[in-house]
This record gives sequence, structure tokens and C-alpha cells, in this order.
Amino acid sequence: MTADGLLTGPDGIRRCWWSGADPLYLAYHDTEWGFPQGDDHRLFEKVCLEGFQAGLSWITILRKRESFRKAFAQFDPARVARFDARTVALLLAEPGIVRHRGKIESTINNARRALALREEMGSLAAYFWRWAPAEPQRPRKVTRRALAALSTTPASVALSADLRTRGWTFVGPTTIYAFMQAVGLVNDHLEGCAIRARAAAAGRRFRRPS
Repeated sequence: MTADGLLTGPDGIRRCWWSGADPLYLAYHDTEWGFPQGDDHRLFEKVCLEGFQAGLSWITILRKRESFRKAFAQFDPARVARFDARTVALLLAEPGIVRHRGKIESTINNARRALALREEMGSLAAYFWRWAPAEPQRPRKVTRRALAALSTTPASVALSADLRTRGWTFVGPTTIYAFMQAVGLVNDHLEGCAIRARAAAAGRRFRRPS
């Protein structure tokens, strides 16, 4: 890894240091992380999985993601909102996911809160994209040092507070900033990372929901 936080992969491409060499992580870094997402199911999935990731590594969640999708009805909030105590018991016995009662029950609670939010705002996408920070609120240059100071931001603190006011759980400011990075509300690929320009181009093409 270079001093600027870039890592040259086995294919000769320079990427953010955290992408490592695991093919699953590389694909996530190159095609998903930092790219704008406007699908409600995928946004709900991401905010839930960021909650499950608390205290764990993201690669652990990535390796279990297909099992999570199967267990949580492809993260369709309307279906997850109908989960009951029997479903929770079944999920606690499911080895393919993180079997944490609080996080499982939080996902069900958040599905119900998501339905209310969608009723109010029209879509989860319309709600979440309201919180994308303006360019002057972003670092002039995204470096590893700059990212080290961005575990939370004013935007993630504000979004976290708003979600908690609405009854959401496992949505602290650090979790929410990771969510914002993941779904492209911010582009935190490092300067010099080969994928940064691709994510930026996707951002320019993306039509923000309203």
C-alpha cells in the first residue's frame, strides 16, 4: 500500500486500500460502493446491513449477503414488516446470517418505519437523497487522512437524528455515514483510485429522486 492509501491489485489497478485482494471485495469496490443507488429495496438493504455490520467487518456481511437477502425477503420492506415472533425465532436459527436478536428485531422495526416514510415521501430514495451533502461540505481532496476524520459528518449526524426521531434503530451517525458512502450519497473513493472517476460519472448521470 502506498502512503496515500492506494493499493495496486493483482490486475495492476490502483484502488482504495480497503479493497484488498478478495474477489468479492474487489467487485464490491469496483461496481457498487460509491455508485448512486435509487432503488428502495437496495437502499433498505444497505441501511439494514450497515446495522448488522456494527462490530464486524464488512467482508463478513458481504459473504453472507445472499443469505441475508433470502432470509429477509430480498429486503422488501412490505414483506419484512409482516415478520412476527415466529419469524424471529427462525432467523435466530439461520446460520447464514448474523444471528443477533437486537439487529434482527431492528430490521423488522425499520421495515415498518420505512413503509411510513415511503407513504410520507413517496419513496425511500426521495427521502435519503435529500441528505446528500452539497459540494462545499465535502473535502477538497478525498485522501486517506481526510477519510479518517469522516467517520461521521454533519449530514450523517442530521440524517441519523431524523431517522431516530422517526423510530428507526441501529442508525447511529457512524453507521449512517457508512451507508451514505455505500449508496453514493458521497463519493469517497480516494484521489488516485481508478474507480473514483467511474463513480463520479455515474453520479453525474444519476437523476436524483424527488
